[in-house]
Amino acid sequence: MSLKYFLDNRTFVLYKGAMKKTRDINSIAHNIISFYREQRRMPTYAEMLDLFGVRSKSVVHYWIEKLLEKGILEKDANGFLKPMRLSFGIPLVGNVAAGFPSPAEEELREVISMDEYLVTKPDSSFLLKVTGDSMIDAGIMEGDLVIVEKDRSPKSGDIVLAEVDGQWTMKYFRRDGKEVVLEAANSAYPLIRPKEELKIGGVITAAVRKYHL
Repeated sequence: MSLKYFLDNRTFVLYKGAMKKTRDINSIAHNIISFYREQRRMPTYAEMLDLFGVRSKSVVHYWIEKLLEKGILEKDANGFLKPMRLSFGIPLVGNVAAGFPSPAEEELREVISMDEYLVTKPDSSFLLKVTGDSMIDAGIMEGDLVIVEKDRSPKSGDIVLAEVDGQWTMKYFRRDGKEVVLEAANSAYPLIRPKEELKIGGVITAAVRKYHL
């Protein structure tokens, strides 16, 4: 019996005799983003046939168009596909006290995508891995990842990525009268006063720590 494809804006249904398998945009997106995370690259169109569980490249093109429409994929300057967002939403179910724990609420309140929550301006943001202990009192430890927004103008009290006299560092940005100084979040480190040049590479907008590998 020949295969018949029924396409609409929500699902793709494959019929072969009594067998039926339904795919939706979320399952397709999950498969392609999971592949990207594991392989660190986008799948080829041939690989998408297996990934989506289909036999026709026209069906692959259909789903690619849907992923582009939904903003899950985008095309770079060269026309190659890439993920727009790299993390799926996870449920926010309630609150928990950091001191004496109280049970988190069981009901689903909303779904949060971690990249959207942490990154306000993805086009002007990048990640750095922290080394050293100069910012431990700000809760930033060695091995943490920090998100840097490079187009944001720093204000006093912001944590910034700065190049001071040719050396890169991450410190608090402080104004001392007309002078700018950089301050560590660790009393073991002195204030940094630029002698020749200070360049701000960006403002730290978030820090991420992974406790279990």
